[in-house]
Amino acid sequence: MRTLASAVVVTLLLTAHTAFAAQPDCANATDQATLTQCANNSLKASDAKLNQTFRALQAKVSKPGKDKLQKAQRAWIAWRDAQCAFDSSGSSDGSVHGMVLASCLDDLTKAQTKLLDSQLHCQEGDTACGGQ
Repeated sequence: MRTLASAVVVTLLLTAHTAFAAQPDCANATDQATLTQCANNSLKASDAKLNQTFRALQAKVSKPGKDKLQKAQRAWIAWRDAQCAFDSSGSSDGSVHGMVLASCLDDLTKAQTKLLDSQLHCQEGDTACGGQ
């Protein structure tokens, strides 16, 4: 029984170590693969925050506002992707391309989140904001 318990503890420690080791040290990244992984992780987090903010705003606006918001967001996604494809085209043949593209997408996603959040938290009386 003691051997089984020891084996379980060792397995859990190895699993925890492997999971921890899989997370890159983005503050001290020195190789391109890690830098790209960090940029992709940041984009993933920014995208999750954007989706959370979008859903909150969508829940707040009227039916016509929801339709307009959804149309605007779809157009914004197409614009963001095209803009970043253009912005990163100079690196398309290099190992840095994935990081450059992810960084561009991340920056624009953060800006859009800030814009949607401003619509979510309007000043009272601002008729150009939140009254959708």
